[in-house]
Amino acid sequence: MGKIVFIGYLLFLGFLGTAQEIEEGVPWDENIRLTWADFKGKVPPAPVPAATTASGISYSYSANLLHHEVKLDFEVTAYFYPNESWYRPTLCNDNTLAHEQLHFDISELFARKMRSRLRRTSFSDDVKAEVRKIYNDILQELDDFQDQYDWETNFSRNREKQLEWNQKIAEALKSKVEG
Repeated sequence: MGKIVFIGYLLFLGFLGTAQEIEEGVPWDENIRLTWADFKGKVPPAPVPAATTASGISYSYSANLLHHEVKLDFEVTAYFYPNESWYRPTLCNDNTLAHEQLHFDISELFARKMRSRLRRTSFSDDVKAEVRKIYNDILQELDDFQDQYDWETNFSRNREKQLEWNQKIAEALKSKVEG
């Protein structure tokens, strides 16, 4: 029942790229599920949603030119940001929490998509701009996908659609296929 906040601040130093978080994020882990105790942000004074999950994709990379070919080493991680995530206890239940967890899971799917694109791309000597474009494209796709998820499930209120999305995302995460 919330809008996802995408956090990704980039710092580029020559051929070295590093993403910086504004706070300590919790990396996505298939064996760890969110609990309401993870939502530590301050509830805004009259928000429309019952909860907000702040999650995003962070990356770092280094690039080396070898025999006129750019070799990219990278790390891409989906993070949950507890201090930016909040909920209204009187409006939330287990279904709401499952909906919010799926927002974080969707961020992981798009982190995998970014890893796949980075692996498949042949970079030029303008690797910094090319990686930034891939990142920005992925964030736009992620934002659109998150909006579609909220719209189709009516922010978890459409139980039938929520169950469809739960299954769809669970299957995508199990497939381990990236991209």
